[in-house]
Amino acid sequence: MEKRVEKYDVVIIGGGAAGLTAGIYCGRAKLKTLIIEKSLVGGLATYTNEIENYPGFPEGQTGIGLMELFQKQTKKFGVTFKLTDVKGVKLEGETKIVETFRANYEAKAVIVATGGKPRLTGAKGEEKYLYDKGISFCATCDAAANIGKDVLVIGSGDAAIEEGMFLTKFANKVFVSVLHDKGKMDCNEIAREQALANPKMEFIWNTVVEEFTGEDRLEKVVLRNLKTNELIPIKVDSCFLFIGYEPNTEIFKGILEMNKAGYLITNEKMETNVEGVFAVGDVRDKFLKQVATAVGDGAIAGYSAEKYIAESEIYHNQILNNDKPGLVYLWNAVDPKCREYLPVIEKMEAEYKDKIRITKVDIYKSTGIANRLGITDVPCLIVIKDGQIHEIIKDNICEEIAASVC
Repeated sequence: MEKRVEKYDVVIIGGGAAGLTAGIYCGRAKLKTLIIEKSLVGGLATYTNEIENYPGFPEGQTGIGLMELFQKQTKKFGVTFKLTDVKGVKLEGETKIVETFRANYEAKAVIVATGGKPRLTGAKGEEKYLYDKGISFCATCDAAANIGKDVLVIGSGDAAIEEGMFLTKFANKVFVSVLHDKGKMDCNEIAREQALANPKMEFIWNTVVEEFTGEDRLEKVVLRNLKTNELIPIKVDSCFLFIGYEPNTEIFKGILEMNKAGYLITNEKMETNVEGVFAVGDVRDKFLKQVATAVGDGAIAGYSAEKYIAESEIYHNQILNNDKPGLVYLWNAVDPKCREYLPVIEKMEAEYKDKIRITKVDIYKSTGIANRLGITDVPCLIVIKDGQIHEIIKDNICEEIAASVC
C-alpha cells in the first residue's frame, strides 16, 4: 500500500503539555503545524487528579481539565491533530519525514515531545495483570472502580503518595509499599505528613514486589522485605504502580543523542544534535519534570523552530540565491567593532543595491545562519558567487570589496 504524503512546516510528535505548548507557539507564528499523539492528548498530566502548583490556577485544576484548556488554545491557532502511532523517522537533511502506518508527514522542523511510559517492577506475573486486569498507573482513571476495596500503591514519590491519598476517597484501605526505612519517602514533606496521618493508608516499609498472583484478575501481591527477605502476601483488588517513567525514545536510537537512560540531550534552545530537530518535556534530559517546566520547553522549542525555518528560507532564498552576486555581513549588535563597519555596509547597499544582494545577519540572538556558513568569529563579510561561498573577509572590510564583486 502506497502511503499518502502530507507536508507541514512543523511536525510535533507527542501531544502532552510540552507538545501542546510548542503547537501554540508554532500555530501563532502562522506555521502549518501537525501534532501526532498515539493515545491521549494531554499526556501524563491527564493522569493527575489535581494540579495545585501550575501558575494562574490558585484553586488548583484537574490534569484533564488543564490539558483540555491547552488543547483548546492550540486548536485556536489552527494546529492539526492526528491520533496515530509514529513508526519511524528520517531526520537528516532539509526535509524531515515522520512515518506512520498510513502516511508520511514531511516537515521543515520536527519537535520531539514523546514523553515517557510508566516503569514496571519486573516482578513475576506482572505482564499478566497490566491495565484492565488489576495493575494500573492512573488513580484518576481507576479510582471509581475500587470503591470499598483494598488497593496497593507501589512507590513513595510525589505521584505515588498524592495519588494514594486520592484513592482513600474511594477505597476501603490503601496499602503503600515503600522501598525505604520507616518514615522515609521520596515525596515532598507536606504530602508525607498528610499521608502518614491518613487513617486509611498503611505503609509497608523496606519492601519491593516479589510476585503478582491471581486467576483471571489480580488477587494478591507478594512483597519481599529487603532486610529480612520475609515474603509478605497482600490481598488486594488492584495495584497502582508509581515508580517512575522511562523515556519513549526507541525510534530515535542511533539518530538523536541521548544519555544512558535514554533521555534526549538538548541545549538551552531545545536543539538536539540534528539540525532542525528539537526535544521538549519529559523525553529530554532535565532536572525537573513538571507541567510548568514542560510548558517552558515547549515555548522555547516553538520559538526555536520558527527561527530555524525563517533562517532556512533566508539562507536558501536570499543568501545562496544565484541570480546575482551577494555579500553577507555577519555581526553582533553588542560588539563595538561590528557596529563600526555598519556605515560601510550601508554605503555598499545604497551604491550597489541593483548589482549585489547585500544581507546583514545579526548573530546576537541566533547563530543559525552563521553556523550554516561555517562562521564562528564576527565581524565577517562573505562573498557569494553562483550560489556558493567565494571568499571570507574578516579584516579590512571596505567599500572597494563591493566594487570588486560586481
